[in-house]
Amino acid sequence: MKIYGDIKSGNCYKIKLTCDLLSLPYDWIHVDIMAGDTKTPEYLAKNAAGKIPLLELDDGRFLSESNAIINFLAHNTSLLPSDPYALAQVQQWQFFEQYSHEPFIAVARFINKYLGMPEERKAEYEKLQAGGHKALRLMESQLGKTQYLAGDKLTTADISLYAYTHVSDEGGFDLASNPNIQAWLKRVEAHPNYSAMS
Repeated sequence: MKIYGDIKSGNCYKIKLTCDLLSLPYDWIHVDIMAGDTKTPEYLAKNAAGKIPLLELDDGRFLSESNAIINFLAHNTSLLPSDPYALAQVQQWQFFEQYSHEPFIAVARFINKYLGMPEERKAEYEKLQAGGHKALRLMESQLGKTQYLAGDKLTTADISLYAYTHVSDEGGFDLASNPNIQAWLKRVEAHPNYSAMS
């Protein structure tokens, strides 16, 4: 299968990390969003939304949206529970990631790391800090109760939130006051076949 993405993107890195943890073979195809690679007719024919990451299966089917992709890849593995309630807990954290975490932490990181903190976006960057810290506080609280976000074993909920949390300092978020998150990051990184962002 093929993965279209930018390894520096947390949403794309989720796919790489999932594949590596599960020892799934794949071809990585670099896509440069800043150069307009996702706006070409060829790419839009694969994904009309013009976004990364994108998974292309061996049979020619495509799948987009990072959390949908990793849950598809993790189906029938230890990373995704089969029990309906346990599965819903994983998805609950993944929805949290997309609506309460990523819009603050990932966007602040994008403004700083990808755009180089342009003057016209500094105020937006500052406004994002409160929402990002709120998300981190909720994670810190949960990780004081359980080893991983959805219980006591690694799931795709952790992969979803690990991706941008472990580089949150690049968006101005200091994890020094979040010891439970720091310990969780180390637990994720200790898993066999773990692979770093770059």
